[in-house]
Amino acid sequence: MYVLLQLFFIVIAFISLEHEAITTHAQPYTSVVAPITKHTDAAKPLYSVQVLSTDANNQLSNENLLIDIDAPFIWHKCIVHFDTYFTHCPPNEICSYPVSCEEYQCTDVRTLYSYKKNPSCKPETNSSTLPYWGYCTCPVNVVNPVTGSCSLADLNYDAFTLITSDGRNAGVDYFNSHYGVYPNAACVPSSSLVSFPANVSGVMAFSTSHYALPIYLLSPLKNTLALCFPSNSTARGVLFFGTGPYYLLPQSNVDVRSYLSYTPLLKYQNSFGYFISVNSIVIKKRSINVPANTTTKLSTIDPYTTLRTDIYNGVIKRFSMVTKRLRTVKPVAPFGLCFSASTTGLKVPDIDFILPDGKKWTISTTNSIKQVTNEVACLAFVDGGATSEHAIVIGTFQFEDNFLEFDLQNSTLGFSSSLLLKKTSCANFNFTSKL
Repeated sequence: MYVLLQLFFIVIAFISLEHEAITTHAQPYTSVVAPITKHTDAAKPLYSVQVLSTDANNQLSNENLLIDIDAPFIWHKCIVHFDTYFTHCPPNEICSYPVSCEEYQCTDVRTLYSYKKNPSCKPETNSSTLPYWGYCTCPVNVVNPVTGSCSLADLNYDAFTLITSDGRNAGVDYFNSHYGVYPNAACVPSSSLVSFPANVSGVMAFSTSHYALPIYLLSPLKNTLALCFPSNSTARGVLFFGTGPYYLLPQSNVDVRSYLSYTPLLKYQNSFGYFISVNSIVIKKRSINVPANTTTKLSTIDPYTTLRTDIYNGVIKRFSMVTKRLRTVKPVAPFGLCFSASTTGLKVPDIDFILPDGKKWTISTTNSIKQVTNEVACLAFVDGGATSEHAIVIGTFQFEDNFLEFDLQNSTLGFSSSLLLKKTSCANFNFTSKL
């Protein structure tokens, strides 16, 4: 087994060298960068990041994976195959070397870095084998973020490639996630991707888990993840991992970090996600109380900000008062307050999330009002119920055209509020390679 693994790593290293342009004479880079796409062809809006994977022909090909900042590990459509040369890998498929049920990663993922169990999850057993391999594979449970259904996947040794950046342009060099150690991901069949957006083949974990992608990008990059979600499906947003700087056109000489305010990132029980403290919500100088010691979660899967019922009722009441000049209409699910509006949209008061030390995350009209139809626009906040686990879950509609920097080394979140007010957007990164 050990000899096979050594052979596997040597072969993959040679394959990678064919694609790597990184040498001692390579241009300087501060981050890796990848485009983000908004998908509207699933049950809810979702966002994917484009990475490069090696296919059966040893060629780098684009792979779109859902961005999940809560997932414990990466999983995508691939095949576990113990042939280290992958000579029998089916055409147009991605093959990865399996993790044996006897290896520590198998027990580690199952016990410490697993998805939260739900009734649809099957028991994880060591009964699965591959023909002629002689070892048991390592089935692990994965949860579909669209349907919530659970299915089994096979843990593997994987590799992902991203493009380097100096913060202004995409580079010409490749950066591989396996410089230090090969990532452990999981292979799923096509059936596990039911209800996924078209051309999306899995989930990329960007959580604090030891099996999420950031842990494999640390050397020589700084442990900082930056996300900038686009507001429509025809434009590309941008993901950075590294030190910055970050530049968005047309402000070619303005580092986006100059727009950021910072607040501490918090830990919550056994979660791998990201949390902050919100002290109150202010609408036109009136404060809606947020009880002490409640949690505010950040989510790249929930489409709209969810408020526990007691907070939600306060927000709806206050927002209704400050917009009483607008004609309300019958609410459209899942929203509770909707207005008669044309496609030109509405202008409504800001909603300020007041954070520790007096910092505020301002949610302006473009992130608070969702145009549902040509005639109806709704307040994009949802009632999460009276017993929701988290008092507030900030969803992706409120992320759009906001720049978020997760400094995982110093446990801080940098946030810009709407970039549109700065005359730029998340679609304005220059992905043209700097030659």
